[in-house]
Amino acid sequence: MLITDDFLPVPVPESLSATYLVPVAGLPPVSPKTAVRGLAGRLADPVYGLATQMLDSPLMSVDTRSIDEFPQLPPDLLTAFGATEAQLSRLAAASHLVVVQAEYRPGWPPAHEWAARAVAAAVAESVGGDVVDVFGLQFLDPATALKSLPDAQGRIRLVDWVLVPYSSDTEGLWFTTKGLRRFGLLELQTQGVPDHLTRAWGAVLTGAARRLLRDWTDGLAGEEVPAFVQLPVLATVTGHDIAVAYGNPEQHGATAPVLLRLELDPATDPDADSFLSLRPPPGHPGPDGRYFAAACATLFSGIEPDVRYARSGDAMSRAVATARAGLDDIRARFLADGLPPEAQLVVKYGLPGDDGPEYVWAGVSSWDAPERIVGASASDANTDPSVRIGSPVVVAVTEVVDWAVLDGTGVIEGGWTQAVLDAGERPHPTH
Repeated sequence: MLITDDFLPVPVPESLSATYLVPVAGLPPVSPKTAVRGLAGRLADPVYGLATQMLDSPLMSVDTRSIDEFPQLPPDLLTAFGATEAQLSRLAAASHLVVVQAEYRPGWPPAHEWAARAVAAAVAESVGGDVVDVFGLQFLDPATALKSLPDAQGRIRLVDWVLVPYSSDTEGLWFTTKGLRRFGLLELQTQGVPDHLTRAWGAVLTGAARRLLRDWTDGLAGEEVPAFVQLPVLATVTGHDIAVAYGNPEQHGATAPVLLRLELDPATDPDADSFLSLRPPPGHPGPDGRYFAAACATLFSGIEPDVRYARSGDAMSRAVATARAGLDDIRARFLADGLPPEAQLVVKYGLPGDDGPEYVWAGVSSWDAPERIVGASASDANTDPSVRIGSPVVVAVTEVVDWAVLDGTGVIEGGWTQAVLDAGERPHPTH
């Protein structure tokens, strides 16, 4: 194997396994094969065929066992990963567990995961119960589990298979992925992410996972499973990667790629996980967090700063009025955590300049007082050297001229002034 400074050799496991549980009160009324036949015509052919074939092979086992034979599933962790009270109650009332296990070689398709999830969803549907994904420690209702499986073209949403939990430490936020090991790849991690990038960096890490998973499975495409797959040390992430990972390939913008350096971080404890760490490329000056903020600004396009401002009565003036009219509502939704999952609220405000205001964007981190927004700058200002990407800012609501909600694909709500600029209407500054 050729080892160079451009590639990182990542070890490949000999085989992969998937385990799903279906809690039941009593014994299941139908066999797994009968339950899977009920999915005929509802699942894409590749998955339905995989499920039926693996059920008839030694690669899959389906057993019903007394729940007392298993260690208790941790309710606190299940709750942290989205379990509802109703799901936890059904688990507590269960007398048995249907255990679906499958094994397969590393590569694409991940037949062990697709087939085991399909069979578990079929069994859960037949008993009106739930699926427990043991790897992710997640409850899935049967409809959600089935929806996560590939379509007729073999496409999936990576967010249905890979979670991005995070925690806080003294240097900022620590992000990891949880799900790439399903496919044989080491999990990713990033440390030192600024607090205001919680949602944005989760989307970036998901896009990076999509790109690296594609490189990983390309390296496993041969007939023989290699001992190592060489991944590029400098990985690129684009808006398209993020959009595809979230299942919205048609919504991606033409963003510039962002470079991230890949480092192997082996575990010192034999029972702990090794990681692939994502860091800024070599030669980047300053703290890592500043680069991560700049990367988010690049990938979530459509929030460029501008130094133009509007005359009364023109299109820009109407855009500003529309945005300001919605400030109370968007604040209430922000405080109630009512924004879409993985979304980020940003506001546009004016900085005084010799030739009129310069309008810049800031990510909102808190908005406790109605008249004041606390956040972090999403761009470098020309008129104020203290306003830099990632720097903390306090914005008076009276200075806000626009707001927008961003997800991994760009602006999904708001951004009225940006729409005017993008349409080519350039109001002239007044003096």
